[in-house]
Amino acid sequence: MKGIDLFSGAGGTSCGAELAGVNIIWAANHNPPAVAIHALNHPNTIHACQDLHQQDWNEIPRDFDIVYGSPCCQGHSIATGKVKRSYKADKSRSTAWAIVSCVENHKTPIVIIENVTDFLKWELYDAWSYAMKALGYSLSLNTLNAADFGVPQRRVRLFIVATRSANPIDLKFEKKEHIPARTIIDTNFDGHKWDLVSNRVAATQNRVKNGRNKFGSLFLDAAYGGEIGGRSLDKPIGTIMTVNKHSLVHGDYIRPITVAEQAAAQSFPSNYVFPKSQTLAKMMIGNAVPPLLAKSVTQAVLAAA
Repeated sequence: MKGIDLFSGAGGTSCGAELAGVNIIWAANHNPPAVAIHALNHPNTIHACQDLHQQDWNEIPRDFDIVYGSPCCQGHSIATGKVKRSYKADKSRSTAWAIVSCVENHKTPIVIIENVTDFLKWELYDAWSYAMKALGYSLSLNTLNAADFGVPQRRVRLFIVATRSANPIDLKFEKKEHIPARTIIDTNFDGHKWDLVSNRVAATQNRVKNGRNKFGSLFLDAAYGGEIGGRSLDKPIGTIMTVNKHSLVHGDYIRPITVAEQAAAQSFPSNYVFPKSQTLAKMMIGNAVPPLLAKSVTQAVLAAA
């Protein structure tokens, strides 16, 4: 099986697809650093640094079976807040139309689209889905939690599987036991740069205080907007984002989780290469589809198609 990866980012989907036996022959993203990192990790893939709104679909390889697409999700996410009503957000949401343009040209048998669940609330979703159906596709909607598929992270995402069939395919998933955060977090004190909790802002100190009451001296702090306490290391970590929200609390000390720990939380292989810049690396990791989730979805699609 051969596939192409639209909005490929650093390569989480490509990595998972290849683990499932799909050869990613072409990948595209508008961001040069992301394309460079994808190329480092997938040297046999043809790469394009391209705004996919402007892509000439006649220029890409024609011999492939699956289109993977993760159009920009920030314009849909509830976490975006008021920013959802802006030119930037509108442009973000419109990236989904690139998938329609691609499959109109190629009539690919299988299309796997990943996004936040709020994608279904997009005011143009009905028009978008109508366009896909007009091209001969049936849409299977699947809301999945990465923690159910061997990823040590709670991350809920929508996967739309479009097939050129009379009815949507019925995907069968074998859910796995949840993997605790402590399997990917180094709980040793030595070897890390720590700060005193007392040096942090009041909100962090309050969360840590509440976390100590519930979990003792070793737990995770998560700086999400509505979070008021800590999180147990015996459960999957919360959603990894483009800006690190997680820190490890060890007694009176606290440190942000490392790039390597974030990548492991997303289920990237330990030898996967990311930029030396921590800011860039965290952005790419937070934007990625967890490879093990992409693998499981691909396997379920191939079994049902």
